[in-house]
Amino acid sequence: MAVGTATAAWVRELEAALGADGVLIDPDVTAAYARDQAMFAEAGMPAAVVLPRSTDEVVAVMQAAGRHGIPVVPRGAGSGLVGASNAVDGGITLVLTRMDAVLEVSAADRLAVVQPGVVNKTLRDAVRGHGLFYPPDPASYDWCTLGGNLAMNSGGLCCVKYGVTTDYVLGLEVVLADGRVLRTGRRTVKGVAGYDLARLFVGSEGTLGVITEATLALRPAPRPPVTLVASFGTSAQTGQVVEQVVTSGLVPSMLEVMDRTCIRAVDDMLRADLDRDAAALLLAQSDSGGEVARAEIAALTRLCEAAGADFVHSTDDPAEGDLLMTARRMALPALERLGSSLLLDDVAVPRSRVATFIDGCDTIADSSGLVVGVVGHAGDGNMHPTVVFDGGDPDQRARAFAAFDAILELGLSLGGTITGEHGVGTLKADWLERELGPVSLDVHRAIKSALDPAGLLNPGKVFRTSRAADPGAVAGLAGAH
Repeated sequence: MAVGTATAAWVRELEAALGADGVLIDPDVTAAYARDQAMFAEAGMPAAVVLPRSTDEVVAVMQAAGRHGIPVVPRGAGSGLVGASNAVDGGITLVLTRMDAVLEVSAADRLAVVQPGVVNKTLRDAVRGHGLFYPPDPASYDWCTLGGNLAMNSGGLCCVKYGVTTDYVLGLEVVLADGRVLRTGRRTVKGVAGYDLARLFVGSEGTLGVITEATLALRPAPRPPVTLVASFGTSAQTGQVVEQVVTSGLVPSMLEVMDRTCIRAVDDMLRADLDRDAAALLLAQSDSGGEVARAEIAALTRLCEAAGADFVHSTDDPAEGDLLMTARRMALPALERLGSSLLLDDVAVPRSRVATFIDGCDTIADSSGLVVGVVGHAGDGNMHPTVVFDGGDPDQRARAFAAFDAILELGLSLGGTITGEHGVGTLKADWLERELGPVSLDVHRAIKSALDPAGLLNPGKVFRTSRAADPGAVAGLAGAH
């Protein structure tokens, strides 16, 4: 990149530390880093995009940003769904995808040490040869990065058995807002020395520090799964099965649900011969292996039949199981075919209220006059209602946002949470205080202030505290563009 005489001093400092190819200021290029996958989350335009290759280079970025008062937005692959990595006007977007090394895999200790730019699937592939498994599996696992997963505390389809990202974090290396490098956590199975700082940073959405290395726990590789599909005439029947799975002690590796809107959208797309009249479709797997898996699925079959399922089918053929699970994984792409715009929600409710939530979303769809499809992780109560509308129609857009808010309100009224795995970002920042309350939010702000007193790290995300970029520092970029 050619450096003009009017280029801001902080850009020259970044180029000196990262090299010319590590600092982008051409607005035609930086615009590609302005937002994540959330269609309607607030986003600014970065003054510069930096692509460090090492922790030392991240340190240099944070030190330069601190000296000049420039906001910094950490970013991975941009697969987020709430605007958490959306750019801030005049700020630095810190893209970590070049830090993409799997540094270590230890079969003896069942752990891996990775940089933040490693793609989730890449780690899974890397540990498979050791007979190991990294369980968190967001829907975008074949392109999302582990740094983003850590920042958002991502989940996935197998959370019902294996939990979410934070359950696999042993230790972290984090560059703080002032450029200091914090190493926290351990490599041991047990360890309770000091505060659990590693978990503080997991799910903090880049507002407290920049994760530059992670030590992650691994599990033994799962066995070939046995898969079940069941259709029901009412949501209540599906909810009954979910409750009984919990109370009976069954622990499937997946337990997913789709409502009628999603069933029909997927069937239109895949021609999969799904039951288009069903109110809900339940999909489950057991990866316990052999007779144990078959026994778990047989027990689940009995629960489905006792609840009045219209159809139940199970298979231990991995290929057939993959085809059935494809129907679940294609729910969002199928809904995308129904309208030009989507508002994808992420509400978790107690498992005993899953059916009530699905029915409530049906009511919201009727009252808004819009399509709302619900798909989700029934086993842990994490639902993904998706509002489909024409984003170019102001009336439909207003009704879509009203429906989105009504869904959040419904989730909270059922004892749930506004996000189970996607995070808060900018899309739900106004809702966080309603869930947490003022005392909790004060504690959040105190922690933020202690670690980032100048408010430079990902301002405006999670909760409404922000610090605008220093106009004088940013103004020097005008001639560089």
